[in-house]
Amino acid sequence: MAGITQDWEPVVLRKKAPTAAASKDEKAVNAARRVGAEIETIKKSNAGTNKAAKSTATLNTRKLDEDTETLSHEKVPSEMKKAIMQARMDKKLTQSQLAQMINEKPQTIQEYESGKAIPNQQIISKLEKALGTKLRGKK
Repeated sequence: MAGITQDWEPVVLRKKAPTAAASKDEKAVNAARRVGAEIETIKKSNAGTNKAAKSTATLNTRKLDEDTETLSHEKVPSEMKKAIMQARMDKKLTQSQLAQMINEKPQTIQEYESGKAIPNQQIISKLEKALGTKLRGKK
């Protein structure tokens, strides 16, 4: 026990030094002015604006304005919709029965037969198997 001594030195805890952002805030600048310290202010050329976003937006809008091409989805060709309808009638199936056979909604069959559907190769192959006819190939 004779080797253990108590250390009574005071421990001083200090806050961290101000960061660059904190030294730029209004309070710090005013305090520096009061003390008479030298203050340097620099105006950034694009400060507070979003010029980069504006310039690309105008380019994109100009391209859209100049674009005259009308875009639309591919629809089921009339030969295919007639072939689906004919094969279904030959098998004496309703749209709902055919839809149930291929695990699709009746609305899907209706869209294919009316030509409003966007062709999906998986559904077309299911229809080919269920109806026993070839729907693709001749376009």
